[in-house]
Amino acid sequence: MESFVSFRWMNRPFHFFCVLTISCLCLPTTLSTVPEIKTIEDNRKNVFKTNTQYFTQSYKSFDGFSTTFSYSPNAVNPEPDVVVNLEDNHEHEDKVLHSSSQKDKNNKINNHSPLLSSKDVILNKIKINKENNLFLDLNNRPLPLPNDDENNNTVKTIEVNATFGEMYSNNSVNVLQQVLFIYHYEIQNKTTAIRVSVTSDNFSEEYPVMCVARQQESILSWQIPLAVGDSYLYKSVSRTLCPIDESKRKTIDKNQRIYLTVSSMCSNYKYFHLTANILTDFEITHEVPRTFNLTVWEPTYFMYTFPAGVSSVLLKVTSQSHICMTVSVQKIKCPVFDLANNVEFEGKHQTMSTQAAMFLEKDDYDDQGGFYVVFIVKPDNEVCEGFLKPTQLMPAGNVTDIRKVVTVVVKETISLSQYIKAIVAAVLVFGAFYLIAVIIGVVYAGCGLHKGLDDLTEEERGDENNFINRTHRHESYGTLSEPRSSPDQGMSDVTTDREESSESSSLDESTIDFVPDADLEKDIFRTKTALFVSDLARKKRKKLSKTYKLYYWNLVTMSIFYGLPVVQLVITYQRVLTSTGNQDICYYNFACSHPLKSYLSSFNNVFSNIGYVLLGLLFIGIVFRRDRLHKKVVAKHGNLEKQYGIPQHFGLFYAMGWALVMEGVMSACYHVCPSYSNFQFDTSFMYIIACLNMLKIYQSRHPDINAKAHTAYLSMAVIIFIAVVGVVYGTNIFWICYAVIHMFTTFLMTVQVYYMGRWNIDRHIFKKLFRLLVTEGLSCTRPVYLNRFILLLIGNLINWAFAIYGAITQPSDFATYLLAIFIGNLLLYSIFYIIMKMLYKEKFSWLVKLVIVTSTVTWAGSLYFFFQNLTSWDKTPAGSRAGNKECILMEFYDHHDVWHFLSAISLFFSFMILLLLDDDLSQQRRDKIPVF
Repeated sequence: MESFVSFRWMNRPFHFFCVLTISCLCLPTTLSTVPEIKTIEDNRKNVFKTNTQYFTQSYKSFDGFSTTFSYSPNAVNPEPDVVVNLEDNHEHEDKVLHSSSQKDKNNKINNHSPLLSSKDVILNKIKINKENNLFLDLNNRPLPLPNDDENNNTVKTIEVNATFGEMYSNNSVNVLQQVLFIYHYEIQNKTTAIRVSVTSDNFSEEYPVMCVARQQESILSWQIPLAVGDSYLYKSVSRTLCPIDESKRKTIDKNQRIYLTVSSMCSNYKYFHLTANILTDFEITHEVPRTFNLTVWEPTYFMYTFPAGVSSVLLKVTSQSHICMTVSVQKIKCPVFDLANNVEFEGKHQTMSTQAAMFLEKDDYDDQGGFYVVFIVKPDNEVCEGFLKPTQLMPAGNVTDIRKVVTVVVKETISLSQYIKAIVAAVLVFGAFYLIAVIIGVVYAGCGLHKGLDDLTEEERGDENNFINRTHRHESYGTLSEPRSSPDQGMSDVTTDREESSESSSLDESTIDFVPDADLEKDIFRTKTALFVSDLARKKRKKLSKTYKLYYWNLVTMSIFYGLPVVQLVITYQRVLTSTGNQDICYYNFACSHPLKSYLSSFNNVFSNIGYVLLGLLFIGIVFRRDRLHKKVVAKHGNLEKQYGIPQHFGLFYAMGWALVMEGVMSACYHVCPSYSNFQFDTSFMYIIACLNMLKIYQSRHPDINAKAHTAYLSMAVIIFIAVVGVVYGTNIFWICYAVIHMFTTFLMTVQVYYMGRWNIDRHIFKKLFRLLVTEGLSCTRPVYLNRFILLLIGNLINWAFAIYGAITQPSDFATYLLAIFIGNLLLYSIFYIIMKMLYKEKFSWLVKLVIVTSTVTWAGSLYFFFQNLTSWDKTPAGSRAGNKECILMEFYDHHDVWHFLSAISLFFSFMILLLLDDDLSQQRRDKIPVF
């Protein structure tokens, strides 16, 4: 049985007639087989061409029905009708719908599906859209239409005159069909951009849906699924087409067309939804924050134009979300690199978790007068978390839940005059130290506040002449003079031999080292229960002076060989940073990073190290003046100088001053491009400064037995090597080995210091200990040198605690951890030295008290700024950038710059404490100055 459904087409000039008959038969086909889509208009041409023939085509609908369409023209009816014969063999009964009026059609439509409109006619499971001349199923997806040549491989292009802002859904493409969307728009007086979004639900990696956007001067292509990384596929893609900026508007046509072609090489149909929108807010307004959403599949970029009179700006991006992303700044040209796999090809870029910042100068974008800011969200946080376990944000293909809210603002930075003011202010502050040093030198020395050998009374000089006459004859190394008791101190003072008046004829410790009983003589003096400086100051002054000056000259030589490659390396780093635009190479405080053209990306962090250099040179100048004054005293008083005060050797002081200068130079080199690979530049000379200070404190009352320069520097080299290994290979095995080595080394040094170098550690050590326990019993456990024992016990406890703490917690910044150990030991030794002076009732001059108080205050302030942690090279670049903070001083210097200033002042005052600390003993005889 046949039924017919007839409806009238629009009147046309030639009154063509057409009759369409559809027969419905059940044919076995697979559900995945979807025939080629064709328009009714194409098939109508075929009908008119044959005029009397029937055209049939079988297909399987999406709900499983097998259906056959039949088409035939009606030559009798003067108006073209479409006659449809529909047979449904699946249910073995005929279902025929007939509609003779538009009202009946609408009723049928409303009864069968709420998705249909008055433009559609429902035929059982089939819908005919008269406006677009398409057969659709109830899901609004196109159905295939008959073709007069099933073997025809010609690609059909469906043209759509599209409108901005309208969603085009349920479009399909395959290997023989593509869709072309044509957009028209008129160029405005401001820069606008067009954003195209495409989604495909039934995508496949093997046969992606390909999109090509063509403009007058550019072309852009992408595909669905969007592959990001190795394991992330996204069914939606949103891209911004090349904007037409002011420079292009001068030569380009005012009326523009955009062709968007969607295609696929798959034989089955791929369905997609497409929309295009004009971005009216494409430009970022100067100093006006802008907030927007980002997703992985939706890379976004905006344009910024420098206002008149603005030469440099700071681009700052912030977000509360820790989702990883990339921020890129590119020149205004197309194509714009806005994908994760090509964003590094152009401009400057940074990874970001919660904040990013870039300093940008107009001179770098002079041709365009502005730049693009590109934002790309990453699918996971591995890049931003680094060595931490990557955070899985979402399963592949599910893109709807990822949203990162971002705020961007572009504001003007400081001018050149502010640069100059900040530089001049720093120079004036440290220049004031030179002026103060001159004033204090004049007052301290010129006004007689410093007492020296010239201020000795005649009686004191007479007693000393008698003392020198008693020691005029040559005495062996171990000869003891008559002991004296000191009731105030509760210990016996044992005097030692004095050198003869002629240095050329006297014997010193180095001269008799080859005598068979030399070791015995040393044991006698160095293992006494009460030691005085005279016992450990028996070597020639000139010889010791030359020995200690090796500290200075060796350090200068090492600095040259160490510094030149460092300078060359950091210059290369800066050039690589400038040429590649990869700002993840260097760990700056980007929120307060003021460049010096393309030479230095963070000039303020480099220049702030000037304090180390200026104060280091000032300290060398002060030491040089004291050295000259001391030489005059030696020339004037001769042997009298040998018997009074702490032995004056300035080699270590010179080395300390030069180490402070080099710390400034190396710190400046480090801040040219601070990173994981050059951290040792900033810390190497800090280790050296700490070691030199401890050596100087020990040398003050142990001049004859201090370490040689080559031995000390070799030990420092080993320390720096351990620091490098700890940063690069900070494994569990390393920390265990380090803790064992640290504790064992501390114990060895303790033994050497306790017995003044007279304890030999060899293969018979355990045999000696056994004999000692057998002969002395428990009495050997009572410390002979109580003061030294207390100091060394406290030192051992603190160092062992450091070692155990490191092995358990394993701090990520091993270099800072190791530096803290040295600074802690230096602080402990300095406090012990000052306390012992007070216990022995040695006085402090007013100048020393002033310097100690000032040093304490500046150290407290500098440590506060040090622990602000603006950057951290042991984290990822994005992790380090999350701690960036804005400038706090003159809009030019940040917290770390203030740390540079205050730490330079603190180190200078610390050096001055050691230089002035024992000035009160200049009129005290050495055989009455205790050793501790």
